[in-house]
Amino acid sequence: MQLWESILIALRALTVNKLRTVLTMLGIIIGVAAVIALVSIGNGVSQSMTERLSSLGTNLLTISSAQGMGGPGGGPPPGPPGSEEDESQADLKEKAAEPLTMKDVEALSDPAQVRHVVAVAPTYSVNGASVVREQNEATSVSITGVTVEYESVRDLELAKGRFITQDEIDQRARVAAIGAEVAEKLFASNESPLGESIRINGLTFEVIGVLPESGEGGFGNPDNTALVPISTAQTRLDKAGAFRGSLKVSTIYIEVDSQNNMDTAEEQVTAVLRERHRLGDEYKNDFRISNQAQLLEFSNTMATTLTAFLGSIAGVSLLVGGIGVMNIMLVSVTERTREIGIRKAVGAKRRDILIQFLVEAIILSLIGGFMGIGLGYSISQTLPMLVSELRSTVVTMNSILLATGFSAAIGLFFGVYPASRAARLRPIEALRYE
Repeated sequence: MQLWESILIALRALTVNKLRTVLTMLGIIIGVAAVIALVSIGNGVSQSMTERLSSLGTNLLTISSAQGMGGPGGGPPPGPPGSEEDESQADLKEKAAEPLTMKDVEALSDPAQVRHVVAVAPTYSVNGASVVREQNEATSVSITGVTVEYESVRDLELAKGRFITQDEIDQRARVAAIGAEVAEKLFASNESPLGESIRINGLTFEVIGVLPESGEGGFGNPDNTALVPISTAQTRLDKAGAFRGSLKVSTIYIEVDSQNNMDTAEEQVTAVLRERHRLGDEYKNDFRISNQAQLLEFSNTMATTLTAFLGSIAGVSLLVGGIGVMNIMLVSVTERTREIGIRKAVGAKRRDILIQFLVEAIILSLIGGFMGIGLGYSISQTLPMLVSELRSTVVTMNSILLATGFSAAIGLFFGVYPASRAARLRPIEALRYE
């Protein structure tokens, strides 16, 4: 009953000066809204990064040659500072990089040399191609030669049609699965691309499938691409050339049976390629292996750090709002000195006065907090519409509870001093106050 009475008194006191109350709550509203909005941005970035990496396939090792990768002296580019690869190869010499070849793919597919491998999928890239159909043209299309295993390794589900078959690879067939953006440029919205003919760099291809839309633009746009049999890309669209009697490839994807075996598989892949490329014990790797699990872990760490950083920035505005609450509560104590004296004169204890002003500060902060939650949620839903680079924002219950709890804690913390000051007033001095 005493708590309920304190709440009613607090609500009446806050409605006496409505404008002052609203202006005081404004700091809390802005602070909570900032926490919700900025944390939702961090969560959205984290989710987007996770989805992008997961879309590349699960339990994936990606092997690329150091040729053309910009490393010093033809070697691979340096890894992140302090990486195990940098430390283990810091004192090794560099050697002219060898390309990856189909014989490397055969060696990595041998279970006697590399265990825990589910599938190996080499690719050969032809960049900057032109794709034409009648009067329509798609420019700067990335053409990738792939094998049958590419579909499962990269976890692809075609939007329309089917994927490339082994017979088409053996026959160097001119068939293609095109990206959503390429299909949009070449075909009308009510027209099916399946079975139609297109020309890639002057050669006629039959469209057998359409890739799902990823919605990602810019450099390396996966929607502005076309997949063809790897043999066709190597010999018809481009002259891949041979190295030691084997056709070159651009990248090799390896799917591992379990995330627990990723490190073991990476060590075995490294040993096989170092032996095949005749690196011995004195030369650095002339290839780069990206571990999907490590990339995912690193991206999650970065996203968590970003979210914490954004939340801490928003927390500063909450701190400023709390100072505003303390300031107004001190003013309120001064204005209601005679009221405090009367309440003490009729029997109110120091604890009663303390609770009254603490409840008032907490209610002030909580009301501002709830209004801030609504504003912050609205901002987080609007941001992706205004900022095209921000694909989505994610408002979690944890961020809402954090903002609500923080606003209540602000009211409690910054209300303690004004409340204790009011509770310490002597009745006689309070009654004489003008």
